[in-house]
Amino acid sequence: MPGFRLVDVEVGDGITIRAATAGEGPPLLLLHGHPQTHVTWRKVAPALAERFTVVCPDLRGYGDSSKPKGDDRHETYSKRAMAADQVALMRALGHERFRMVGHDRGGRVGHRLALDHRQALEKLVVIDIAPTATMYARTDKDFASRYFWWFFLIQPPPLPERMILGDVEFFLREHVERQNKVLGATEDAAFQEYLRCYRSPEGVHAVCEDYRAAATIDLEHDAADSDARIEAPLLALWGARGVVGRTYDVVETWVEKARDVRGLALDCGHSPQEETPDETLKALLNFL
Repeated sequence: MPGFRLVDVEVGDGITIRAATAGEGPPLLLLHGHPQTHVTWRKVAPALAERFTVVCPDLRGYGDSSKPKGDDRHETYSKRAMAADQVALMRALGHERFRMVGHDRGGRVGHRLALDHRQALEKLVVIDIAPTATMYARTDKDFASRYFWWFFLIQPPPLPERMILGDVEFFLREHVERQNKVLGATEDAAFQEYLRCYRSPEGVHAVCEDYRAAATIDLEHDAADSDARIEAPLLALWGARGVVGRTYDVVETWVEKARDVRGLALDCGHSPQEETPDETLKALLNFL
């Protein structure tokens, strides 16, 4: 991303987080989802950097951040651990309080961060997700068919890892192209960067562990906090043509989890920041 510098920050427990940062003004954390890296923000981050100090990390297990081996309870890739990474990163860069935008997995990290680190978060945007526990609780045949990786990636190792590594590019391309509804939104240069970071055995294992954690330890943490509510103002954005937008009343799902919620559908699929960047940028600036 032009104008951004790359930094590698040790955040504890042997984890190093790679991040791109630029700009001046209030700090703004942008967290990507699966199967992307921080590069997913390339179409909106430069404009945001005109108003904010923008920090775009690679989540633990993704991009050029550390990819530790998973453990039996999948706590290594719990959203609690991943949220703690991001708070430590922002503090290391001098930001005690910040606004945050999370797409897909990054939004799930943001949900946990909002509960575990309330004082750090000023505003939260979640992009194209309903809460994890809600989505599992309401799973039916239609959802399971369209979001099959939620159930494939959580299978015990090394089954999904071995199958994906048999043809990583095919799996990754199928995943991206099924979810995008705007043709060409992920241009080849971006796809090749995602592929570079995805294709290592450690990277594929990390992805599977991220999803295994979502189906186990993250649900335990959610159950323990079932009465807790996000205090920071929350904006939910989603693609009107995607699975989440067609399956859920997205705002209603977040009203169950947060005190101050608003929402907006965009004319795209799963990745508004890549598919409809101008509309996404406008919505982000209006809220942030």
